[in-house]
Amino acid sequence: MSLSPLLIFDFDGVIADGMPEYWFSSRLACSYLINSEYDSSSLPSMPPNAFVQLRPWVEHGWEMVLLAAELLRDDSYLLNYGADLFAASYPKHCKDALKAWGWTPSQLQSALEEARRSAIRRDKDHWFSLHNPYPWVLERFNQFPFEGVEWAVLTTKGQEFAEELLNFLGLHPTLVFGHESGSKTDVLKEIISSRLIQGFVEDRRETLEKVLSIQEIAFVPCYLASWGYLKPMQDQIALPEGIRLLSPETMSAPLATWH
Repeated sequence: MSLSPLLIFDFDGVIADGMPEYWFSSRLACSYLINSEYDSSSLPSMPPNAFVQLRPWVEHGWEMVLLAAELLRDDSYLLNYGADLFAASYPKHCKDALKAWGWTPSQLQSALEEARRSAIRRDKDHWFSLHNPYPWVLERFNQFPFEGVEWAVLTTKGQEFAEELLNFLGLHPTLVFGHESGSKTDVLKEIISSRLIQGFVEDRRETLEKVLSIQEIAFVPCYLASWGYLKPMQDQIALPEGIRLLSPETMSAPLATWH
């Protein structure tokens, strides 16, 4: 086992706010998928409120494409009843929307990744500009070597896109895992077999709770990023033992004070 502890970070909502890019690429992906009955150009150029509101419920990138499409379909639950009611039964409404469109998650994920590749080919600088890194996080990464820890990225974003962004930001983690590597819990189990995990920083409470439920990784220190895409009035309340709320102030402090 390596002597260097490893801190593992999610990317979206933890290292950078990519809301403009999520919408830009999801909107573009819609144009690849929808038929002539709908016009994706009628979607607004800026992220609509419903899309922003539902981002904390999104686990996989393909869901964002589906949400964008649901803002076009006249009889969609999202369009007719709004984001709050959609969120109340989020998995069910996503399943119903997939059925209504006749799409599969892999089909949507492929469209999203092709949209991102196209955007990068066309104007890489513009694509980069759609991401806003959190300055306290970038600053902190530079300090980890002096505390004897390495850091890695574990994201449901495609690995190629995560690496593009990390290189653009001048960040060089020890390891990068995208959705191609499997579920986050499976990747953590793989890492723990050869590395000491100092902590896992994520902005999805459900993901952290799943980590705690799996015996092999239940002892990994879990941190919920307070600046991420958290569900309003839910994610920060009554956190279970094993999950600590991580604020920008705590993130900036020495690692020994995180506990």
